[in-house]
Amino acid sequence: MKVYITEEQELIMEPSLKWAANPNITVVVKAYGLKATIQIVDLQVFASPRITLKPLVPTFPCFAKILVSLMEKPHVDFGLKLLGADVMAIPGLYIFVQETIKEQVASMYLWPKTLEVPIMDPSKASKRPVGILLVKVVRAQNLRKKDLLGKSDPYVKLKMSDDKLPSKKTTVKRSNLNPEWNEDFKFVVTDPENQALEVDVFDWEQVGKHEKMGMNMITLRELPPEETKVTTLNLLKTMDPNDVQNEKSRGELTLELIYKPFKEEDIEKEDTESADVIEKAPDGTPAGGGLLYVIVHEAQDLEGKHHTNPYAKIIFKGEEKKTKVIKKNRDPRWEDEFEFVCEEPPVNDKLHVDVLSKASKKGLIHGKETLGYIDISLADVISNKRINEKYHLIDSKNGQIQIELQWRTS
Repeated sequence: MKVYITEEQELIMEPSLKWAANPNITVVVKAYGLKATIQIVDLQVFASPRITLKPLVPTFPCFAKILVSLMEKPHVDFGLKLLGADVMAIPGLYIFVQETIKEQVASMYLWPKTLEVPIMDPSKASKRPVGILLVKVVRAQNLRKKDLLGKSDPYVKLKMSDDKLPSKKTTVKRSNLNPEWNEDFKFVVTDPENQALEVDVFDWEQVGKHEKMGMNMITLRELPPEETKVTTLNLLKTMDPNDVQNEKSRGELTLELIYKPFKEEDIEKEDTESADVIEKAPDGTPAGGGLLYVIVHEAQDLEGKHHTNPYAKIIFKGEEKKTKVIKKNRDPRWEDEFEFVCEEPPVNDKLHVDVLSKASKKGLIHGKETLGYIDISLADVISNKRINEKYHLIDSKNGQIQIELQWRTS
């Protein structure tokens, strides 16, 4: 079986299939008022398909669809028995049937024609970002008193539903039941039809658990794209519409929201998954902000002096993110994805990537070891929208790392 290695998120296989059996298949044929029973015997099938699994995603079964093509015309051999006699022994019939089957199958599935079998929705499977939500926490009013002295120390926590990232928080406003924040936050949106912004207001406590003062949420489908919406939410005890405790006034929270979806051509360009050619965007870089999407695929030939438990650390404009640690592996495959929200196109910036090894046991002298690094200029990513390359690591003899970068404009 042949297996092809590509720079794309796909797996290509070309097995050689041979299947032979002696099935007991009977077919009833009716013609001109007569009925005859034909038996199929000695069935053999030989084929050379190309099977492509793409795109590869982090959700089981790890691919979104199957593409099947035949690299050459298949060979199908079988016998037909009518009243105990071999029908295929009739002169010329065997060759005619063989060629007919080959031509019919080849017309549908011979490369480059394909049979596509969808397995799952790739957009839902991989949770690719489709936009950015800008949120300004403006103010709260008429909050309830939580402290002994008749005041509260409120702050707000914000989180996107179905997002595993930690909640974002405002500052704490001391002894204030009508606080004003005017603080800005950004969230990556993956499913605007079903996601919601979850908002919780807490009373800060120096000792003990912070007490929740109220909560609410706003669904993204309520927000018109590219339009500023100012909304005042009534704070609730729970999100249960039948909870009688929600009838008590807990105050209001005012938010300013803008949902900025990515341009459709950016998303479509990624979904086409062209293996060799990536069309350039129109001349000129985007005037507004966007999302820098980083996928750390794998590394090869890493060499540690004391241990090789590699992980990658990505640094962009002071913001640091890390992949998982792969223990005892010189050729780790991470497939970890990271997002950086940008105010403007980072045409003059670089992405710094360190590959490090972490000791499996604590207390060792050589607890952390550098395996190499690379600085990637982002100018090409802004102009091309997407690059997927292998880079030779600096300070490494043979080490390489494969990183995919995408730029999505809002």
